[in-house]
Amino acid sequence: MIDATSHSNKIKTYSLLYVVIVSALGGFLFGFDSGVISGCEKAIQAEFQLNGFWHGFTVSGALIGTIIGAFSVGWPSDKFGRRPTLMLMAILFLISAAGCAFSGTQPVLAWMRFIGGLAIGGASVVVPLYIVEVAPGPVRGRLVAVNQLNIVFGILVSYISNYYVAKVITAEGWLYVACENIAKVFTSSPMPVEHVMWRLMLGVECVPAIAFLVLLFTIPESPRWLVRVGRNDAARKVLDFVGDLTPDKTLAEIKETLVEAARLGHVDLFQKRYFKPIVLAFFIAFFNQVSGINAINYYAPRIFENFVGTQSALAATVGVGTVNLIFTMLAFLIIDKFGRRVMIIGGASAMTVMHFLIAWQLSLGTEANPVLAIGGILGFIAFFAISSGAVIWVFISEIFPNAVRAKGQAFGCFTHWFMCTLISWAFPAVAEKAGTYAFGFFGLMMVCQIIFAIFWMPETKGGTIEDIEHRLGIGPEHTPAAKLN
Repeated sequence: MIDATSHSNKIKTYSLLYVVIVSALGGFLFGFDSGVISGCEKAIQAEFQLNGFWHGFTVSGALIGTIIGAFSVGWPSDKFGRRPTLMLMAILFLISAAGCAFSGTQPVLAWMRFIGGLAIGGASVVVPLYIVEVAPGPVRGRLVAVNQLNIVFGILVSYISNYYVAKVITAEGWLYVACENIAKVFTSSPMPVEHVMWRLMLGVECVPAIAFLVLLFTIPESPRWLVRVGRNDAARKVLDFVGDLTPDKTLAEIKETLVEAARLGHVDLFQKRYFKPIVLAFFIAFFNQVSGINAINYYAPRIFENFVGTQSALAATVGVGTVNLIFTMLAFLIIDKFGRRVMIIGGASAMTVMHFLIAWQLSLGTEANPVLAIGGILGFIAFFAISSGAVIWVFISEIFPNAVRAKGQAFGCFTHWFMCTLISWAFPAVAEKAGTYAFGFFGLMMVCQIIFAIFWMPETKGGTIEDIEHRLGIGPEHTPAAKLN
């Protein structure tokens, strides 16, 4: 005889996983869009004859969009809901991918990359925000980490996609002929293989963007957003649907945390009460980027060319993506066991060693040992993935209370993308003249992160997100009115 309760719980577990996986497709697109440019940037520079400044600008054009997208997505997310906002991000991803594929000039390409950046910035805020508001406390960190898992999976797929596009595109191949015929609709001049290649690399993103948009129609709205707009019955149904063991208790806790916000009306993020989570969000995002992760993600082939040939460098990026994925999966398994703080301390310590190893090898020039150098890069990727890469989106989405969570998430992501833009824009010029010092700088920043994590970073694993408000001293009982009572 089948246990009806056990069977029902299994169905709810599958429902929760489905909801998380579909929403985390936004993370996949985030990763794919971030990684795909690494295989295109040299061809784009050659076609449009860009100097170092404009080359960096074109590559980082998407990152400029991420800053605006991350900072501005909080309002539509609060006003219209998490799911409709994710649908808008899917549409922007689609427009960007198609626009890049058919762009005929550098300004058009830069604008299309900018639109893709808006989608990346928005998705980096709303996807973990949605998941953290749906996921039960005991598995919240693991499920939010699915987003990071999808990000690195998207990066890996983009590297593999780039490699095979470069391999199959030849002047005699049917794919090149078909792409060139389509291109003739927009330009009368013949298009070299290299020009078709990078456009196809960027255009492939249309496929997952369409899938994301369609599948979003099959998942529910966030229960915490539903409570915010007074749809309590709908919120309880969603909590029951995703397997919350105490939906009525959770519903009551959500209402409690929103009562004070409702009484006060509009709640500003930048006030004394939220100083602690603001500072924590800033530094976790700051250190995530000054680790140098996106300098490697965006310019991996160029870095590898210091040690191996061009074709091997492109293939080596697949190794970067594979290592990233494997260690992100490992982080997925341990984040709710060991906690966020321990993972940051251990990961930053190891990344420090890897950066100094890379800097040492770069300083040797032609006498560098390729095995040690590439091992240092892959080691850095591994330790980043199992620490900062997995922790950032979980931690930022946990430390802000319901009343300002979307705004707090947007602030953390804004900091992340602002730093990413600065580093990605500057890295080509800096690396050409002082590659050793660039990686030495990244290593020193990881030493600073260790100090931050030991002395100031709190642990946030376990419990509901309402519990974390109490731990950080920002719950409803800590408001001035509550203290007077």
